[in-house]
Amino acid sequence: MTNEADMEELAFAIGKNIREKRRANGLPQDRFALVAGIDRSYMGRIERGEVSITIEKLYRIAATLQCEPITLLPKISSICLPPPS
Repeated sequence: MTNEADMEELAFAIGKNIREKRRANGLPQDRFALVAGIDRSYMGRIERGEVSITIEKLYRIAATLQCEPITLLPKISSICLPPPS
């Protein structure tokens, strides 16, 4: 990741995956946030890709969704990252 735009794209992709998995599990956002122990408004920001989350929050969210954290991460091929310098 070399710049802010790359980080924003990654945060957006992770948030989208979290939202899709939450909806597939039939969980409303407010209930999901409560069970995960994350503020509801912050959860909304995560799902919209407005914030980058820590590894700890990724694991907490995955545990709440009863999935492996890797399933919430986008495939490298689905995001545009510049080659390493």
